[in-house]
Amino acid sequence: MDTKQVVIVGGGFAGLNVAKGLANKSGVEVTLIDRRNYHLFQPLLYQVAMASLSPAEIAQPIRGLFGGSRNIRVIQSEVTGVDQEGKKVNTDHGDYPYDYLVLACGVQHSYFGHEEWEAFAPGLKTIEQATEIRRRVLTAFEMAEKEKDRQAQKKHLTFVVVGGGPTGVELAGAIGEMSRYTLAEDFWHIDPKLARVILIEAGPRILPSFDPKLASRVARDLEGLGVQVWTSSLVTGVDVDGVDVGEERILCSTVLWGAGVQASRLNKALEVVRDPQGRIVVEPDLSLPGKTEIFVIGDQASFSHYDGKPLPGMAPVAMQEGRKTAKNILAELAGKPRQPFNYLDKGQMATIGKSRAIVEYGPIKLTGFFAWVLWLVIHIYYLLGFKNRLFVMVQWAWAYLSQARGARLIVSKEWRFYQPKPKKEEPKNL
Repeated sequence: MDTKQVVIVGGGFAGLNVAKGLANKSGVEVTLIDRRNYHLFQPLLYQVAMASLSPAEIAQPIRGLFGGSRNIRVIQSEVTGVDQEGKKVNTDHGDYPYDYLVLACGVQHSYFGHEEWEAFAPGLKTIEQATEIRRRVLTAFEMAEKEKDRQAQKKHLTFVVVGGGPTGVELAGAIGEMSRYTLAEDFWHIDPKLARVILIEAGPRILPSFDPKLASRVARDLEGLGVQVWTSSLVTGVDVDGVDVGEERILCSTVLWGAGVQASRLNKALEVVRDPQGRIVVEPDLSLPGKTEIFVIGDQASFSHYDGKPLPGMAPVAMQEGRKTAKNILAELAGKPRQPFNYLDKGQMATIGKSRAIVEYGPIKLTGFFAWVLWLVIHIYYLLGFKNRLFVMVQWAWAYLSQARGARLIVSKEWRFYQPKPKKEEPKNL
């Protein structure tokens, strides 16, 4: 049997599970391409942004995951395009031919046509963004501490989170908890408990994908942490001094964005059918219409064959699609027909602070401390590597008992290196 070349673009949950399914299998050579050399556990990225965890605790080098798999090659590179006719993936340093191509590039934040807002309201999809958010939040408290003008101080202590989905809710709750507990005794001239945290949602309620009763419970829990929840409020402007919500102006130093996502830029370069969010519409077996050798999975794909609605961009969806894609490739190589993807709904969950969460699994709906414990167990289970699980468990235990956060470091984006001063020329004797 001829060896088939499988190229996977993206080392997230979807791409990683395809590679795992093909690892050490005969008849396939796998090339996994990602612009970063690590897999990121995105569900806990907000905890890096809120100084609860360090980046190394939620990331794992991709090469380390496949050290014992001799048929998997990992390439760190930027994919620039796909030559569908020539069956090649174009990167910034060369082309990679394929017999099967798996696109799993994920999504990026959408600013709804106002990309200029990104400089003032960073999203939360990468480690770089998480550390930048941490820098801005902690710097705001430091600026307020040394500010003598009351209005300027109030501006520094006002935090706006745009978007009432799980990311926005978790960020707002974490800021509220940090200001009222973690930082309460750290400053002398300000009272961090007086920080104003505003969560803004354009829709009629937060967490629209959850049961309305659970969403109402979350709103009450957020208010208990001092977070103001504004629903049916459309953001019309963001700049260095604050946020415009309709005719109202909110003066603040820190704005965080979690309001929407859009598909990878690679989707725009492909001549395919896309949904309103820019995701590629796929067949029941997750392949590209008319191109059976190309699979599109994870957040990059729009799969509506489950219940008529596109599947949400969640880790369980991406993981199941990745495993199914690997099985279909192996089945086809063995002369067997492909099977359609059937999604097993494992529910959804969100956490509010360090002791409250909500869990929804079919008719089962949980809230409060027990839901939070279940959230902890599930997230630790899915973390890659024993060391990561152990470190995160210790960090959470310490934070719960001591109210402390272990990664409250303000790291500047800039760095400087030593430059020797030019030597002064000695005066010449005439």
